[in-house]
Amino acid sequence: MAKRERVMRMSVEQPLWRALTAYRVLTMFYAVGLFATAYDHFTRPWVAVTYFAVLFVWTLATLPRVAGAVHCTKPFLVADLTVALTGILLTRVADAGSRIDGGGPTLPSIWTAGAVLAFAIKGGWRWAAFASTLVAAANLVERGAPTRDTVHNVILVWVASIAIGYVVEVARASERTLARALEIEAATRERERLARDIHDGVLQVLAMVQRRGSTLGGEAAELGRMAGEQEVALRTLVSGGMVPLSRVSEDAALGALVRAVDEPDDEDDPVGPVDLRSLLAPYATARVTFSEPGAPVPLTPAAARELAAAVGAALDNVRRHVGADARAWILVEDEPDEVVVTVRDDGPGIPEGRLAQAEGEGRLGVALSIRGRLRDLGGTAELVSVPGQGTEVELKVPKVSRGRASTR
Repeated sequence: MAKRERVMRMSVEQPLWRALTAYRVLTMFYAVGLFATAYDHFTRPWVAVTYFAVLFVWTLATLPRVAGAVHCTKPFLVADLTVALTGILLTRVADAGSRIDGGGPTLPSIWTAGAVLAFAIKGGWRWAAFASTLVAAANLVERGAPTRDTVHNVILVWVASIAIGYVVEVARASERTLARALEIEAATRERERLARDIHDGVLQVLAMVQRRGSTLGGEAAELGRMAGEQEVALRTLVSGGMVPLSRVSEDAALGALVRAVDEPDDEDDPVGPVDLRSLLAPYATARVTFSEPGAPVPLTPAAARELAAAVGAALDNVRRHVGADARAWILVEDEPDEVVVTVRDDGPGIPEGRLAQAEGEGRLGVALSIRGRLRDLGGTAELVSVPGQGTEVELKVPKVSRGRASTR
């Protein structure tokens, strides 16, 4: 089954745009309602009616613009703020002076805050400071003098918009950091998978060529020497491979993009669960005893394949480090919640500290081919080795996988 590249888009600010859309509609009706209740007190009500007709059409027509950062361009933000500032300044033309001096609302009322918040969400706290300062200046001009209520409202809009703009900037930075971490994790998983495949195939072939070449001598010895050099170089590359640079999008209008390679999805496999016994049976030879339950041991295809590959890696270690004549035993146990596979040999055992030394040398048979596979399945791999008494590898895989290898 082919792997697929997933593109995940993350945008923490998109809910803010949706909230702003609803806010503009509700506050537009609120401003119209305030005017309707005080219609008789206006000295030039036709000015207010004209403005509210424009505000009504503008608010509804620009809903797609404020639905996301893509269409909320700088020219639109300037035009939107102009509508708000014009309404504030027209208040003294349309309304009675006594109502204005008494602290009456401006024509757009709290709808103005929506225009300022659009600046904050789009451009951060600096844009918010610019827009709220213009609104503050228009309010002071409309009032004629800085009253307590005016100063209070100006400071409230100024602080709130700058705070929201700052929060948006922090959220965008956190979004990019999270996207970077997710992409590094995906790249690391893919590198580990490739390292396992290389270890299971290419490195073992190179090691075999080196041994056979040394035995045959002549030109074969030279070929074996070159194979040995390539094996060392490849092991170094596998053990310290580079994680590719992040491809996280920096476009704030689109949100952060993360590209990750999906493991083959079991949902796309038409055969459904497979019997683990059928994948392990080929390992049985005259020197390898295979003991299995009498009933099928079903696992998802990905989990069964990875578990069988881990068993194969354990047997390869037996042949490589104990010898071709070593005896080994495979035991499969079907527990209610998990499947346990034990691989045991009659070799001399693993000296203390040898696994850590091998991993440092780039020999990742246990670290990646066995433990790495089981970790990705949400299972565990335990090695018990007593000098002179052989080595036992116990592989446990949950039937309901909690790992990455058998889930999308």
